Amino acid sequence: MENETQPVKAPDPMQQPDDSHQPLHRKGLWVALLVVSLVAVPLIVGRITYDASLTRLNDAAMASAQTRALALDSILDRQRAVAVVLSVDQQVIATLRDVTPADDAVSAKLDLLREETQSSVVYLINAQGRAVAASNWDQPTSFLGYDYAFRDYFRQAMQYGTGQEYALGTVSRRPGLYLAHDIRDNGRPIGVIVVKIEFDTLESAWARDPDHTHVLDAEGTVVISSTPTLRFKPLPQQSGFLTTKAALRRSDWTLVVRTPHSGAQRLAGLAAGTAFLVVLLGGIATALVTARLRRAARIARAQAAYRDDLERAVAARTRDLSDEMRERQTAEQRLIRLQSDLVQANKLATLGQITAGVAHELNQPLATIRLLAENGTHLLPPQPARDNLSRIVAMTDRIATITQRLRSFSRKATGAVQAVPLDQSIQASLMLTASRRRASAMRFNLPRLPPNLCVRAESVRLEQILVNLLTNAHDAQEGHPDPWIRLRVDQTAQDVTLTITDNGPGIAPDMATQIFTPFATDKPQGMGLGLVISRDIARDFGGELDLLPPEPNQGASFRLTIPRAL
Repeated sequence: MENETQPVKAPDPMQQPDDSHQPLHRKGLWVALLVVSLVAVPLIVGRITYDASLTRLNDAAMASAQTRALALDSILDRQRAVAVVLSVDQQVIATLRDVTPADDAVSAKLDLLREETQSSVVYLINAQGRAVAASNWDQPTSFLGYDYAFRDYFRQAMQYGTGQEYALGTVSRRPGLYLAHDIRDNGRPIGVIVVKIEFDTLESAWARDPDHTHVLDAEGTVVISSTPTLRFKPLPQQSGFLTTKAALRRSDWTLVVRTPHSGAQRLAGLAAGTAFLVVLLGGIATALVTARLRRAARIARAQAAYRDDLERAVAARTRDLSDEMRERQTAEQRLIRLQSDLVQANKLATLGQITAGVAHELNQPLATIRLLAENGTHLLPPQPARDNLSRIVAMTDRIATITQRLRSFSRKATGAVQAVPLDQSIQASLMLTASRRRASAMRFNLPRLPPNLCVRAESVRLEQILVNLLTNAHDAQEGHPDPWIRLRVDQTAQDVTLTITDNGPGIAPDMATQIFTPFATDKPQGMGLGLVISRDIARDFGGELDLLPPEPNQGASFRLTIPRAL
């Protein structure tokens, strides 16, 4: 047939896109742009990173220089304080006056101060420049007896009161800083106290840091350094380092920190390399995405024909699922109705069991009503007639109360959970089972309950649980010589627990494991559904009904837990 529409064949989704028609000048422009980006972007990123790293490096070096300068100032201030304190010490002044001959007591005192202040040597020089006491008095390298009149720190202290000199020791041959303070007697100098400080520990700590730390005197000579070979030499020029300076207090010394640029250069190199990789991968990714987009457009056109079929299939499946959901909802509603009917049937069965007791309860009031009514017709005095009629009214009220409880118990539950006074539900259940309790002279132990204690339940179904448990307790004690039932109420902030215990024979162990199983019963006429339904009702309230383990001298104990109404 010539007019017949031919089906359109969808393209193969895996077919590669045809890029042969793309203009060649566009490809060349794209390659040129990629090459320029690969060169320019890493250079720019590397320079920016290098400048930022140098700024951070400078800030860190400045903070490090200030910290080390403060630490060195603290050491010097502490040793100066030692010299000042010793310059007014009376024992030291007495030694210089020659009031007492120089002995080891002053030297021992200087040694103790040296150990406490962590100085190298502390020694005392008289006005002639000779050491008369020293902290190293008991060592082979003792300063006692040596002449230090040639030292600058001695001459400065005798002339100006204080002196300072960094030099090699004449005895120890170890470099250190000498801090001197004059000792005066009646306003004239009579000697000098000297504290020597060696910086080996400080230099070792600086040497462990990648930064180079040096201390220069006023002439630019290195006196303290993380590189000990530079001591007593001018600081050499070095390239590739960032130099930071910090002045020391109460001194003409300057602390210099040289930080290598290698860290900033390494970061700049890493940033430039990363930028190069990012640009390269970005170009590759862009090319791949462009090719994928073109291919996706071809595949989208090819899949358009299948989309309508898929949508129709989804719509059909949705209809099927909707039908299944409606059928399931119908089945669930049917199940709910069956459960409700089963609960109602169980209540009616229980109601049949207590009918005999109700009839017995009604016989006595009705007989009394008849007797009093007959007496009222024969008695002429008005007062006895009124008394009899009042009794008749009281009996009829009692009958009305009993029948009202029966009608309430027989009414079908609404299912609405609300606050229910627990005391009222217990009293209603006791009234419904009163005839059987009186018939067997059964004792009932009920604690006093507060009238405002409420639980979250539905009154009809809660009475159903209590009547079922009381009826089971009555049946279990049939024929027992001294039957009793004990009800205990415990409460917490969330729940109320009722424990119903009897003194019957209890429940056999094999029956206890399946007592809440449908149709499991040890009663000849029982259906085995009462406890099952009662537990389901308790769980509907958010509570639980379970059997407690047996205890000596008592029968079965059931525990009913119901949420408390707050």
